[in-house]
Amino acid sequence: MTARPAAVPDAGWRARARGLGRGLLELLLPVACVACHRLLDAGEPGIVCGRCWSRLPTLPYPRCERCGHPTGGRPCRWCEQLPPFVRAVRSVCWAHAGTGRDVVHALKYGGWEAAAAGMAERMARLPWPPDVLAARAALVPVPLGAARQRARGYNQSERLAAALGDLVGRPVRADLLARPRETRTQTALTPEARQANVAGAFQARAAAGLACVLVDDVFTTGATLAEAGAALSRAGAASVEAITFARAEPPVTLA
Repeated sequence: MTARPAAVPDAGWRARARGLGRGLLELLLPVACVACHRLLDAGEPGIVCGRCWSRLPTLPYPRCERCGHPTGGRPCRWCEQLPPFVRAVRSVCWAHAGTGRDVVHALKYGGWEAAAAGMAERMARLPWPPDVLAARAALVPVPLGAARQRARGYNQSERLAAALGDLVGRPVRADLLARPRETRTQTALTPEARQANVAGAFQARAAAGLACVLVDDVFTTGATLAEAGAALSRAGAASVEAITFARAEPPVTLA
């Protein structure tokens, strides 16, 4: 009788195995900060040390009331490039260097899902216009393509949305958006190429009358959030906002 060939583990299985191995190491070894790699002091919560959080390069004031981008006291040049259905966008910090960059990288590429909790704590403190607060919107994580999610083992935006939803008491609707078309990574693309890359990449379920806040890790040119928001708007969403942990530094412009 011929033996059956062993099944080849898929990328998702490998990612889960890595996560289990990492969890075992955390039980056996002292935990180091994922940003600076210093061993955490006894009693320090999470996986980012207090020193790194204190050095987080938060966005300076004054900020635009609509798009949340620092204006330096001048008229905002970002808002006119936002789609009209996006009422407000908020971000915590700059993404180009320091703790902002390191924590995003740990969550997105390093497999450190636990980083989402500390990131969400800071996202929960962001101020919003009164009409946005009154809408009691649902949190909608920006989905990954199926291949990328299998390789990573999870969607970092879902982790952020879940942690943020627990903190602010809002429902998380990961079922509303899908990304049926795989797209290239946006990291090295120009603003124009980013827009073309994600054009038509999202599909939304019926969202008639629902206020939605898109959740993602980084706001770079706005192309991804604009396409995801457009899909929700076509599906009947009453309003669309967006929140990210980090934001690309100028001179990057919206697309």
